Amino acid sequence: MFQPLLPLSYPGPVPLLEPKGVVYTKPWVVELVLDLAKYTEQSNLVDALAVEPAAGEGAFLVPMVMRLVASCLRQKRPLTDCKASLIAYELNERSAEAAREAVTRALSGVGIVAEIAESLAEAWVRTGDFLLDVARLPRADYVIGNPPYVRLEDIPAETASIYRDSYSTMRGRADLYVAFFEAALRKLKPSGVCAYICADRWMLNQYGAELRSFVTTGFGVEAVVEMHNADPFDDEVSAYPAVTVIRRQRQGKALVASAGLGVDSTDGGTLAASLQAAVAGESKALPKGLTVAVVESWFSGSDPWPCSSPGRLALLRRLEDQFEPLESETTETKVGIGVATGLDKVYITKNEILVESSRLLPLAMAQDTITGQFLWSGHFLVNPWEQSGLINLKAYPRLQAYFDVHQEEIRKRNTAQRNPEGWFRTIDRVNVDLSQKKKLYIPDIKNVFDPVLDEGKTYPHHNLYYLLSERWDLEVLGGLLISSIGQLFIEAYGVKMRGGYLRFQAQYLRRIRVPNPDQLTVSHLERLRTAFRKRDRQLATSVALEVYQVKATEIEIAD
Repeated sequence: MFQPLLPLSYPGPVPLLEPKGVVYTKPWVVELVLDLAKYTEQSNLVDALAVEPAAGEGAFLVPMVMRLVASCLRQKRPLTDCKASLIAYELNERSAEAAREAVTRALSGVGIVAEIAESLAEAWVRTGDFLLDVARLPRADYVIGNPPYVRLEDIPAETASIYRDSYSTMRGRADLYVAFFEAALRKLKPSGVCAYICADRWMLNQYGAELRSFVTTGFGVEAVVEMHNADPFDDEVSAYPAVTVIRRQRQGKALVASAGLGVDSTDGGTLAASLQAAVAGESKALPKGLTVAVVESWFSGSDPWPCSSPGRLALLRRLEDQFEPLESETTETKVGIGVATGLDKVYITKNEILVESSRLLPLAMAQDTITGQFLWSGHFLVNPWEQSGLINLKAYPRLQAYFDVHQEEIRKRNTAQRNPEGWFRTIDRVNVDLSQKKKLYIPDIKNVFDPVLDEGKTYPHHNLYYLLSERWDLEVLGGLLISSIGQLFIEAYGVKMRGGYLRFQAQYLRRIRVPNPDQLTVSHLERLRTAFRKRDRQLATSVALEVYQVKATEIEIAD
C-alpha cells in the first residue's frame, strides 16, 4: 500500500495555501450532489447500496448516513437493516477512525443508542484502497463523493503502474480521479448513478479522451454543474471543480449549469430543485449566480465537453445537430497545417540566391497575417521535394553544398535519423501544388478568429493552418468565420492560453459547423464577402445570425 500524497486522507483538489492539508466539501455542495443523485430519504435507500470511495473524515458520509437512517425510519424498519446499505472507503486509518467517530456522533445526536451507532459506523467505514478493492465489492446503486485530485507523478511509480494496468482510461498525464470515475462507473447496477464533485479538466483535455469515450459508449450524462467561481470547498483550491452526474442508462437530455458567485447563499436542496425544474421544462426564477441550459443530445466518442457555459453549450449542440462540419465531403473543404522543417534556421531564408531558384518556395509565416491582410515578408522554404518525392540532391549542386555545410545539424534531427538516406528531408512532405491554390490562412495563436486570404502565391509554414474548398467562395467563408458564431466554436473547444490567446488547431477548426453554401442568398454572399474584406465583425455576425437562424440574445448568453 502506498503512502498518500497528503498525510490524513485523499486530498481532493490540491490547496493553494496548505499543499499538505485536507480539503473538505462545503455542506451546501454535498446537499446538492446528493439531491441530484436522488439519494434522498424519500427513496428506499435501505435496499440500495451506496458507496463513498474517498470518505476523508465524513463530509459526504455523514449526510449520506442521516438520509439513509431517515429512509429506514420512514419505512418503519430496524436500523440493523441498513448495515449493508452503505460502504465508505478511506485510505488512511487515522482519517477512517475520524469518519467512524463522526458517524457515531451524528447517530447519537438523533437519539440512536451508542452500541447501535458504533456498530453501524464500524460496518460502514472501511480502511483500504477503493481502486484496488472495487472488483470485490457488490454492484452499487450510488457512488457519491469527492474523489482525490492527485497527479500520477506524485504517486510512487509502482503503485501508479498498478493503477494504469487496472484502469484503461488512465492514459497520458491523467490524474488519479480519472480512475475513480472508471471504477465507479464499472461498478454501477443498471440505472445506478455516479455523482462526484471533481476537477472538470478531463472533459476537455487530451488525458480525459479515454474516459469521455468510456462514458459516452455505455452511460448517460444527466448533469454537469460547473463551479469554478462558486467556492465549493472549505479551502481555496487550484482545481476547476464541477458536479458531474452520470447514470448507467441510455443518454437522454442533459442538464448543464454554471454556479457562480453568490450561489453559496442558497441551500443545496433549493439549487437541486431549481435544476430539476429546468429539466422538467418548468419556468421558475433561478437562484442568484445560477445559469442553466438543457441540451437535447450529448457528445459522442472522445469529443470534448465544453460545459463551462450552459448557454454556449446549448447553442453549440443545436448548431452541431443542424449543420455540417467545416471539413466534410458535403462542403468539399479541407483543413491542413503548413510544413514543419525540424530546423527552421536552415530551411527558411530570405536570401533569393542562396540555392537554385527552383529550390526556393515562397513561404507564408504567421507574421504575414497580423494586419488581417496577407503581406508576404519575403521568406522562402529551402525545398528538398518535388512532385514524385525527395529530389536527387546531386542534381542541385548549390543546394547540396548548402546542406553539406549544415549536415551535422540536419542529421541530428529525429526525422533524419529515421530516414538516413533522405537525411536532408523536412519533417513534412511538401506538396508544391498547394502553393498555387487559393486558401485561407489561420495563425496558430490569436485572440480572435482572423483568417486571411492567400491568392495562391505561397506555401504555409507550420505555425499556419489553411483552408481549401471546392465549393466555398473563400472570402464568403472567411466572413462567416470572423463572426461571433465562428469565434464561439473556437472559444468553446480551443485551449485558452495566458493573456486570453486561443490555439487555432485543426482539431478545433474541424468542429466548426457551416451551412450549405448553395443555400445562401445573393445578399448573404455579398455581405459576408464585404465583411471579410473590411474586417467588419459586426456585419459578419449580423449575417451569420440570419444564416444559422440564431437569435442575437443567444449569442449574448453564449458570451
